[in-house]
Amino acid sequence: MTPSLEPILDTLEAHYGPQLPLAPTDPYQFLVWWQCGYPPSEARCEQGWQALRQEIGVDPEVLRAARPARLARALSTGGLVPQLRAERVREVATRVVEDFAGDLAAGLARVPTAQAHAALRKFPGIGPPGADRILLFAGLAPLAAVPSSCPYVLPRIVRGRVPADYRASYVQAQRLIEGAIPPAGARRQRAYLLLLRHGRELCRRTRPQCPLCPLARRCRFNQAGVRRKTSRQLHR
Repeated sequence: MTPSLEPILDTLEAHYGPQLPLAPTDPYQFLVWWQCGYPPSEARCEQGWQALRQEIGVDPEVLRAARPARLARALSTGGLVPQLRAERVREVATRVVEDFAGDLAAGLARVPTAQAHAALRKFPGIGPPGADRILLFAGLAPLAAVPSSCPYVLPRIVRGRVPADYRASYVQAQRLIEGAIPPAGARRQRAYLLLLRHGRELCRRTRPQCPLCPLARRCRFNQAGVRRKTSRQLHR
């Protein structure tokens, strides 16, 4: 077990406030939303998503039948390569219609978690972290999802150092969550959202803002840095 994790999350929530997901939690809508912006960011995806909803709609049958040029025009609001993203949106819609009878969430709910996870990874732009996130926030499986943009945050806080390999960082963060947070969807969603916010604002991959961090006294990475700084000062 990792008994220090809940107090860490409590401290982050006191600092940032309760967090809510900005992306759709429905699996199909998330897959379309994810293609609505590039380079991917919540702001760009949301811009493209709103334009797509207003100009065409997001029903899978509608997107499957939409002309690529029309899709690309709507998606251009979200950034670069709208033609490529239009192709991917049609691919998502077509697969949902043909393989899931138009209801991806229901189709995923009918199969074991491992099978649902594998099915999601067949969609464009979705790797294991994305599949973890989709299943968690859709309420289909209380997986220990970790923000793909900042898997280093939890290992940095709890262990004091981060594996050099991305996959190793992600797996270590997953194991920390699995060992400290019961498999309850709401609690693991809370962990995901707070770690994501912290990784974006203060615990950045490079040049983390440790002096401003509410976890400075608890974070092993910061404490190691303080010890190194003190040691250098003593040996001058």
